Amino acid sequence: MPTVLLVRHGRTTANASGVLAGWTPGVGLDDTGRAQAQALAARMAVLPLVSIVTSPLQRCVETSAALVAVAGPDAAARPEPVVDERLGECRYGDWTGKELKVLAKEPLWAVVQAHPSAVTFPGPEGESMLTMQHRAVEAVRAHDARVAAEHGPDAVWVAVSHGDVIKAVVADALGMHLDAFQRIQVDPCSVSAVRYTPLRPFSLRVNDTGGDLSALRPPPAKKRRAARKGTRTTAAALAAASDAAVGGGAGNDDGNG
Repeated sequence: MPTVLLVRHGRTTANASGVLAGWTPGVGLDDTGRAQAQALAARMAVLPLVSIVTSPLQRCVETSAALVAVAGPDAAARPEPVVDERLGECRYGDWTGKELKVLAKEPLWAVVQAHPSAVTFPGPEGESMLTMQHRAVEAVRAHDARVAAEHGPDAVWVAVSHGDVIKAVVADALGMHLDAFQRIQVDPCSVSAVRYTPLRPFSLRVNDTGGDLSALRPPPAKKRRAARKGTRTTAAALAAASDAAVGGGAGNDDGNG
């Protein structure tokens, strides 16, 4: 099955000043955020990315542009980003544009921390956190299915989004209730990797901000062909593709231990 790399945008002026930007237009990367995006693009140069999907908000579009600017393996050009509004930030309603230190004094803040599945942000533009999770998971799974159909089960692709959105998608992949998603940390320009299989998702990375990404490369073509030649087109084969290695396995290499 394909591997999706969930990338949070780089740091913005709003992040640096402690303001909840939400869907405020014109919030782009600051100097630190641009450097983070460039460093991430360099880390991803080892990966043959077949698709880049991004939130429409400026900070994500700028981060996506940095990924496109650095060629992949064998100097392969990157695909142009596809914009999907479902990957956009949670709509914080009347909280948008306010300082976090001010919002922390609101009664709703404690609910956001402890019981986010019950939260709908105030105001006519406010969204529930459950709605945010549902649309984001739906988008990621739909694009993952498209990538599998167009590029095969070993493809690697990127979804560029926002902190709470990625945390919600990772929580779903881990089988966690949304009320536990505040336990997950997602920093600017971090990578969280998920592989969806017929029976369960696998969480491969969470909040990786500097590690070597080469282990996420697809296996060599010869090995892929050999594996497909022996694939059984049965329910048992689907189950095998979703099995976790007892004992933890050996990473990209098959085996136990």
